[in-house]
Amino acid sequence: MGEKMKPKTLPGFMELLPNEQILFNKMKETIQKTYETYGFLPIDTPIIEDAQVLLAKAGGETEKQIYRFEKGENDLALRFDLTVPLAKYVTEYYDKLSFPFKRYQIGKVYRGEKPQRGRFREFYQCDVDIIGDGELSIINDAEIPSIIYNTFKELGFSDFTICINNRKILNGLFKSLELANESVQILRIIDKIDKIGKDEVRKELSSTIEDNKLETIMKFISIDGNNDKKIQLLEELNIKDEVFNQGLSEIKQVTKFIKIFGVPEENFKIDLTIARGLDYYTGTVYETFLNQYRKLGSICSGGRYDNLTEYYTDRKMPGVGISIGLSRLFFQLVDNKIISAEKESISDVLVISMCDDYDMCAEVASKLRESQINVQINIENQKVGKKFKYANNLNVKYVIIIGEDEIKNNVVTLKNMITGEQETIKIEEAIAKIKGNVEYEK
Repeated sequence: MGEKMKPKTLPGFMELLPNEQILFNKMKETIQKTYETYGFLPIDTPIIEDAQVLLAKAGGETEKQIYRFEKGENDLALRFDLTVPLAKYVTEYYDKLSFPFKRYQIGKVYRGEKPQRGRFREFYQCDVDIIGDGELSIINDAEIPSIIYNTFKELGFSDFTICINNRKILNGLFKSLELANESVQILRIIDKIDKIGKDEVRKELSSTIEDNKLETIMKFISIDGNNDKKIQLLEELNIKDEVFNQGLSEIKQVTKFIKIFGVPEENFKIDLTIARGLDYYTGTVYETFLNQYRKLGSICSGGRYDNLTEYYTDRKMPGVGISIGLSRLFFQLVDNKIISAEKESISDVLVISMCDDYDMCAEVASKLRESQINVQINIENQKVGKKFKYANNLNVKYVIIIGEDEIKNNVVTLKNMITGEQETIKIEEAIAKIKGNVEYEK
């Protein structure tokens, strides 16, 4: 035989040990269940798409990052997000869908960017979007923070802030200052305010902007206070621009309905420095931060866009949505010791045999599973001590021991691995005790 090949995982691809995968799956299931409580419908789109369809709206850096290849005569590409496949999906199945169309999708996407710590080439995204046919009520923009709030509450977080802004406010401001052509560059500088501070932002902007216009911009990004106070100060700027005032009207409605949807004011705020998706989002935008771990960056983001399907149809289909980059979020939470993967097994019971007769082990395991208890069997030819060590390694809560006496008397010995107590009882009693004494989660 030749030299063995050393196994290795490609850079930028995440593989987890079973205990980590259990925790990851739990987070994914929690997100999915929360999305479903808001009536979002599941869809799944192919990982591989026709390259021409997938690349319809791509360009610049995005196109460089796409995995593209040929198979026979087919020009193919791996999906780089879940939004472009959604646009294709709603266009293709338009006649079969009911609008507004509320969908969620949880799946892997692929980007051939340089891998960095905590950033991956293959990663899970968890998206929800609400798509309108021609129009979409602004109240939908207020429901999205409610989804974010309840998702992260269900994941076990409480100290987080959903930051919201409206691109129309920003665009209208720059238009009123006759800086529309410079808006993208200005926003990129403003977006660095958390990293470099307000003074450095002023310094960078002063090189290209007249003093009177710069003062208006600095006054704008310095607006502070609670949400009502910020709206009041925006109104007091007295900006005479239709787009600005439309954005102001929208953010007033959105903040009003966010409260009605039950999001506490300590968990959301207007943040006029949020400027994500410069060439995509057209209205409300969202960024979510863990307050004690702001350095992690946004853990959930999204916004309102005017026309999802412009590259596939002339129908106007506005939408609003968010995405959670689950792989990156999971890595950051574990790496910063915010969460820990402690559960080594999904089984609550291990059945072990003390003799060579395994019939009763199989029967007992079947009865436990019929009672919706997760169970596994160890019927290997091992010493008893090794089997108990196996149980300890998996952190199972109970071990059921079956030997010759148990088989003869049609009973089982149930050992509590936490307290060390054990008793010999009927299988029905064991099932009741397991389900009664353990906070059992299917």
